[in-house]
Order: sequence, then C-alpha cells, then structure tokens
Amino acid sequence: MAAKIALITGASRGLGRNMALHLAARGVGIVGTYRTGRDEANALRQEIEDKGGKAAMCALDVTDTASFSSFSDTVQSVLSDKFGRSRFDYLVNNAGVGLRAQFVETTEEQFDVLVDTHLRAPIFLTQKLLPRMEDGGRILNVSSGFVRFTLPGFSVYSAMKAAVEVLSRFMAVELAERKIRVNTIAPGAIATDFAGGSVRDNEAVNAFVAQGIALGRVGEPDDIGRAVAAILSDDLAWANGTSFDVSGGQLL
Repeated sequence: MAAKIALITGASRGLGRNMALHLAARGVGIVGTYRTGRDEANALRQEIEDKGGKAAMCALDVTDTASFSSFSDTVQSVLSDKFGRSRFDYLVNNAGVGLRAQFVETTEEQFDVLVDTHLRAPIFLTQKLLPRMEDGGRILNVSSGFVRFTLPGFSVYSAMKAAVEVLSRFMAVELAERKIRVNTIAPGAIATDFAGGSVRDNEAVNAFVAQGIALGRVGEPDDIGRAVAAILSDDLAWANGTSFDVSGGQLL
C-alpha cells in the first residue's frame, strides 16, 4: 500500500514544522507550505529527507485566495513528480498568526487579517484542494484552547477559532459521502513564537501559565506534533467532527 501524504499549511516553522517531522517519522510524505520562510522550509525538507522521508515545500500565502487555483495545480504537479501519486491523504489547515489586541482596541484591519488567515483560508483553500484528496482522507483544522478558556487580548482571534470548530463539524457531515473525516485540534499554551514568544522566552510568563495547567508545565511543540500524528492515524479513524483539547489540562 502506498505511503500516505499530508499537506500542511504553515509548515516551515512552529507547530507546523513539528507536525511535519512527527508525521514524516511515521512514514508519511510531506507537502508543506511557507509564506516567507523559504530557507526554513528548505531546511525542514532536507531534515526529513536526511532521515529517509519524502518532502516538498511550496510557497503559499493563505490570505491570497486568488492564488488557490494555481496552488492546487502546483500540488498536483508535486504529487506526480515527487511522490508518483495524483492525490494526497491528509490536509492540516495550520497556518496562522497570533495577533493580540484588546477587544476595544481591535481595528478593522486586524479583524480582516484574522478572518482571512483563520477562517477564509481553511474554507476556500480546502474547497480547491478537495479534488486532490483521496476518498477516505482526513482533514484536521487547527483551533485553540482559547475557544474553551479566556485570556484578555485574544477575543477576535478566539472567535475565529470557535468558527473553525463549528465549520469542522459541518464539514464532517457534508464530506461524509466521500468518507473524509474532519476534526480540529485545540492546543493550549505552547512554548513557541506565538504572540511574540512570551510563553517560550519569558520565565515569569511561562511560570504563570504553567500554574494553571493540571500537569504543571506549558506544552512543547512535540506535544502537538505527536497528537496530530495520532489523530491522523488509523488508531483514531472513528473520530469525526470532534475537537481534541491538547493542553495538559489548562484552566480546567
């Protein structure tokens, strides 16, 4: 049976990079996207290939919906040339921005960026890519723990992620005819460069956040990468239309 192939948006850095590495370690071929981090994307591809895996990196600005048709054509070419396939198996809508702003100070420009990145992109990019997906494939949309708990400064960002969770449930129903299952993953606080990297780089912030997590520490990228690989695996093939909270028990 041919190896599975995952397409991960925003794969050049942060959680997307870690997802790619964990999936590749399980023998999954990777098609990753990057917006500006070409060197980082190429370094990831090289790392995967050095470990015996297969990967390709493609430029994509998820806020540019006009580019989605040509990107879909690029994916088709990459699948054929790199993997000898015409379709891929898994889509992870991961690309995002961590824009922090108090509700009363949020501008229309900031709102537009969040809508375009976190809601418009998963909808219309997925539409364009569905013809390239195998029946029985899997879509994983990235949500956030902020859908369940609150922190000042992330109201509009969190509203976008809440919309993604509702969207995912409807997608699960409407794509069921093709046996494509759709879920979301909702990470808690993770030590990455999200929102300026304060959880990762500021010891006081790290300690403050950790005291609200049942397991006593903030998450690491590996915690999410492993979870994504597990959710997309056959071990969780009966999960559909649900959201996986992967936060270590944050603010329960």
